[in-house]
Amino acid sequence: MSIVTDLRFLSRQEGRLAYAVSGAGPLIVAVPGMGDLRGSYRELAGPLVDAGFRIAVMDLGGHGDSDTTFRRFGDQVTSDDILALIDELGGPAVIVGNSMAGSAALLAAADRPDAIAGLVLLSPFLRERASRTALAMNRLMYRALFAGPWGAAAWAGYYRTTLNRGTAAPWLRDHAAAITASMREPGRLRSFRELAVQLDHHAVETRLPEVSAPSLTIMGSVDPDYRDPAAELDFAARALHGETLLVEGAAHYPHAARPELVTPAVLAFVERLRQGSGWRSPVGSAQGAPRA
Repeated sequence: MSIVTDLRFLSRQEGRLAYAVSGAGPLIVAVPGMGDLRGSYRELAGPLVDAGFRIAVMDLGGHGDSDTTFRRFGDQVTSDDILALIDELGGPAVIVGNSMAGSAALLAAADRPDAIAGLVLLSPFLRERASRTALAMNRLMYRALFAGPWGAAAWAGYYRTTLNRGTAAPWLRDHAAAITASMREPGRLRSFRELAVQLDHHAVETRLPEVSAPSLTIMGSVDPDYRDPAAELDFAARALHGETLLVEGAAHYPHAARPELVTPAVLAFVERLRQGSGWRSPVGSAQGAPRA
């Protein structure tokens, strides 16, 4: 089926967040990671709509079609934004979060269990690997690396060659070019840089015992962000008491790199939630006027 997306804007204190809505049914909110765009979910969105779900894919502050007026970034800010979008569209919802958005999804589940029907965590950070000193050094490096006009190309090159090592989506080169073009728009590279320097996952691990939502955690076997992706996946299984999937040959974006493995797993997970928990679309939520 063809998918009609409805681009809308969610008003927040520091600006508007862009999100696109497709389909009708129980709500799924998908959020890309740092430096990425909504299009990273192109392989997953269509099958979810075909299966009878409504999916809203949100851009992070300063990214994609969102405003560049945001000054606060990070896991907790993103978590609050996700919950605000769920309230706007009518929850509860399953959150699909990649990378730092997976970390934010965990905080949302800890803060508002009533709003979360389940979690699909794609290469999430369940704990901070760097010490406080190392984080401070990283922030200085990020400010230098992404301070000039070369920053957009530098990030897109790292995204394409390192974070997508191993098996990669056939559309990766075009997607990386779209990231470069987006970051060259006024204010977007600054937003990305501020997110990079403000990011800190230390709070996530302490909140994991509060997460009761059913979860599916998916990681790529060659993800460079983990010393041992399989061991990190085992940690996720123990910490969240949820389902896991290790995707051979994929790196930090397994949903894009190996959709033939990831999409069926996600579809099976959300279908079990729909059948087993009574998770349903709120009355009247399938339609709605776009909000400016």
